Amino acid sequence: MNFNYYIPTRLLFGKGKLNELHQQSLPGGKALIVISSGKSTRENGYLARVEEQLDLAGIKHCVFDKILPNPIKKHVMEGASFARDNQCDFVIGLGGGSSIDAAKAIAVMATNEGDYWDYVNGGTAKGKTVPNQPLPIIAVTTTAGTGTEIDPWTVTTHEDNSEKIGFGYDALFPVIAVVDPDLMLTVPPTLTAYQGFDALFHSTEGYIAKVANPISELYSLKAIELIGKSLVKAVADGRNENARADVALANTLSGMVESTSCCISEHSLEHALSAYHHQLPHGAGLIMISLAYYKKLIDKGACPDRFIAMAKALGKSEATDPMDFVAALAKLQEDCHVAHLKMSDYSIEKNNLRKYAVNSRRTMGGLFDLDPVNLTEEDCIDILTESYR
Repeated sequence: MNFNYYIPTRLLFGKGKLNELHQQSLPGGKALIVISSGKSTRENGYLARVEEQLDLAGIKHCVFDKILPNPIKKHVMEGASFARDNQCDFVIGLGGGSSIDAAKAIAVMATNEGDYWDYVNGGTAKGKTVPNQPLPIIAVTTTAGTGTEIDPWTVTTHEDNSEKIGFGYDALFPVIAVVDPDLMLTVPPTLTAYQGFDALFHSTEGYIAKVANPISELYSLKAIELIGKSLVKAVADGRNENARADVALANTLSGMVESTSCCISEHSLEHALSAYHHQLPHGAGLIMISLAYYKKLIDKGACPDRFIAMAKALGKSEATDPMDFVAALAKLQEDCHVAHLKMSDYSIEKNNLRKYAVNSRRTMGGLFDLDPVNLTEEDCIDILTESYR
């Protein structure tokens, strides 16, 4: 019963809310719109709709479109240079978590000298204090996975060092977040599942973390409940507006969990995998290791009452044992058709599992300090070994 609470983002949530962006008090006169290198943002008309909103508000704009599914430092630096060259005074992240995360990192480097890795903490990064305020950020999310639209965190990969590290501080909260489920109707079933499980794990991790508090617990359990209720429906029928809205709200609540509690070492382990294998979707990596990860925590005696509460929130109303959560999680993966995922399909080799365990602690070891029980390096290897297929 002793905690701090700070989420300063103005949230526009609901069907059609993108149409209200031009009515907001926008934080500058020229926007850099950051999107992915893929085709969907343009082909689905989302970029044109954001540009229309800016035109209605009398705001100039330009587009940076190089962002990869796992954003890399090179593109952060290129985007920051592009923002300066075009005299942009705020940044809009449009798309999934990768575009919004990249927009945050670009906002930092657009106003600061040196290299982005000068300011990140962990691995070979230097952990310097950021001297200048970043450009203001607006987040328009077209997926339901990371919750980054409502939190101050961003994840970037140093492509030369195989380091994928989260970074953030209060100035990286977006000033405005638009969560319009209509923008998510075109997400394919597999990506819907990957993203939904990412949101789920933000809440499950935040619920059992050492720093969980009454506010984060409320957000966590509601997000878990919404995903248990509607993720299978959204995967089965992407045009189901009610299911999309439920999962979108779960995602945003999970971002609020990250703002008031935290992720724990499940994310450290996955980041180590996708740091070396950029083609591995973050949500897929989390799914692969999740059952073994939570089994390990339960076997080590971690917060049994909380695992029972999470099982009930996922829909297993009769839960009485912590392992009921693992059973509910396994069923959800089966029902979303993602229980078959294999590390070997992404060129992950079993004889390298120790390397990933070491990397997870070297780059994002701080998250291990927030785990409800102590996980050793050997525990991490056990988790990866049991997960390997």
